[in-house]
Amino acid sequence: MFEFQQYLGFLAFLTVLTIGFWLMIFLVSFVTYWVGGALVELAKEKKARRKLEQA
Repeated sequence: MFEFQQYLGFLAFLTVLTIGFWLMIFLVSFVTYWVGGALVELAKEKKARRKLEQA
């Protein structure tokens, strides 16, 4: 059957896998938020520039 060290290795593997999964989810959501905010700010700047040119 399994020995205790194999069990610890499996738990270490699951821990690393889980940490990597949640880190990937965090980074993807953070980058999406960052890009979305940059696009909103760019749209605001263009709108303000158009408003200044028309006035």
